[in-house]
Amino acid sequence: MNVQSLDAQTPFTTKDGSTIRSILDRTNAPVRQQSLAEATLPADTSTQRHYHKVSEEFYFLLEGSGEMDLDGERRTLRPGDAVLIPAGAWHTITALSPLRMLCCCAPPYSHEDTFFE
Repeated sequence: MNVQSLDAQTPFTTKDGSTIRSILDRTNAPVRQQSLAEATLPADTSTQRHYHKVSEEFYFLLEGSGEMDLDGERRTLRPGDAVLIPAGAWHTITALSPLRMLCCCAPPYSHEDTFFE
C-alpha cells in the first residue's frame, strides 16, 4: 500500500505559474496513468494560458474562487466545483480570492506536456 501525506510534499512551481504539491505521482509512488496534486494561487493572479497535448485534467476547488477560461468560455468556480479540461484545450484560471484546488491529470502531469502561446 502506498500512502502519501500532503504535508510531507515539497511545493514547486509549474511551468504555468501555480504552486503545486504532488500528492501522488511518478515522483513519489509507482504511478503509471494519473497524478493528483494540490495547487494554490494567490488572489488576483492567474496561471499562464496553456494546454496539454496528452493529459486530460480535472480541477476541483477546495477553497476560494476563480474564473476559469477554457477555450474562450469563462465560468466562475467556487468550492465544490469540478471542471474537466480535455487534452488540447487552452486554459487558465484567475484567482478571485486565494485559491486552493486539486488537480488530477491522466496520464500524469509533466512539464514536457505543457505548451504556451
